[in-house]
Amino acid sequence: MIAPDVPLFTAPFYFLRHGETENNRLGLIAGSTDVPLNATGLAQAHLAARRLLGSGIDAIWSSPLERARVSAQCVAAALGLPIVVVAQLAERDWGELEGKARELRIAGAAPPGGETIEAFRARTLAGLREIRTSRLPLIVAHSGTFRVLSERLQIPPRIAPVANCVPLYFTPHAHGWRVTPLEG
Repeated sequence: MIAPDVPLFTAPFYFLRHGETENNRLGLIAGSTDVPLNATGLAQAHLAARRLLGSGIDAIWSSPLERARVSAQCVAAALGLPIVVVAQLAERDWGELEGKARELRIAGAAPPGGETIEAFRARTLAGLREIRTSRLPLIVAHSGTFRVLSERLQIPPRIAPVANCVPLYFTPHAHGWRVTPLEG
């Protein structure tokens, strides 16, 4: 199903969750905290860049958080493209839960001092509306962004979280969207 309220959602695009951070490795919530990639995450970003060579991507849009921007910069350097930073693509603000174990999150509940899911969803969709489609854009952001995208495009939820730095190719078809990982 096409979602025409966001111009991006009428044609294929790529999505890339940032590379690994220490928070990811340790199972901690990073949220809006600006944590850097660790060495594994940087290597993942360079590998993603190599996987995307020849993909036809002609525009890169990124969250402002360092872990996403650095991942986007690796791809941009390989593809010879500039990056457009969209502030609203930052990960959800988890308030008092940032830096704590992911298991402390409660589905549907607003974290103390953080952003409600409704506010996060609205902000993320507003950021996605900022993306002006090109022939084939790439969005570099976060797992929360991926969840909002999947929900908006009516893609069934995944059992496991979206992997760090595995490029995902979104393509519309008659009955919805396909998401194809570029692995291997």
